[in-house]
Amino acid sequence: MKLTRDVGLLFWRSELQLLRNPVWLLVGASTPLLYLALFTPLLGELPGLHGRGTGAVLDEFLPGILSLLAFSSGAGPGFNVIFELQSGVIERFRVTPTSRLALLAGPILASMVAMFVFDAILVAVGIAFGFHAHPAGMAVLAVLAGLLMAMVAAFSMATALTTKEISGFAAVINGLNLPVLLLAGVLLPIALGPSWIRALAHVDPLYYLVVASRSLATGGLASSATWEAFAVLVPLCGLTLAWATRVYRRAVA
Repeated sequence: MKLTRDVGLLFWRSELQLLRNPVWLLVGASTPLLYLALFTPLLGELPGLHGRGTGAVLDEFLPGILSLLAFSSGAGPGFNVIFELQSGVIERFRVTPTSRLALLAGPILASMVAMFVFDAILVAVGIAFGFHAHPAGMAVLAVLAGLLMAMVAAFSMATALTTKEISGFAAVINGLNLPVLLLAGVLLPIALGPSWIRALAHVDPLYYLVVASRSLATGGLASSATWEAFAVLVPLCGLTLAWATRVYRRAVA
């Protein structure tokens, strides 16, 4: 009961911080919409999509943007940890009986709720322009996106506590950002690349979410891509959360 109460309090604290930052909310909601507006017309000329209409392009492209949103939403909480370290908030937590796991879980859940709100807006706009959303497939996709977001958020927050300053943390996150996104095939299908890129993509956890998302969006619940995504993301998420919790316990001992 205490863990649940602590998680709830820290979730609400983080949620209020998000709601008090309208600029963040505006950018978070508009960025994926800009991806749709600017990239969808370009992707209509790709082999296999040319002449098939906006709906077919969105079926291929929008699930990848949902995966991108899960990754970027997970990277954000680490910056909040840096600010709280600098303002002394983490130091104050050392003298409270708050569960160390709750310190990690509360902000992750708050960011996850915001991610799902942005996802809902993105899918609603996509449907208006012809995106074919399979309800059951989208529900399973939400589970996978939540797993990846929690994994990235735990890594981000633990890395922030380890580096302890904004320049080192930003260097780690920005250094990982580009190769992870490119190898995942978020903006362009990785099948368009040479064989060595297709092989290298399999070391990228986001790749499995992107491939599964494109299958799930059209109802491929039992596809091999879906099971592969669960097989990769579930253990990785568990290991990352365990490591991040250990880092938090040391930092707030």
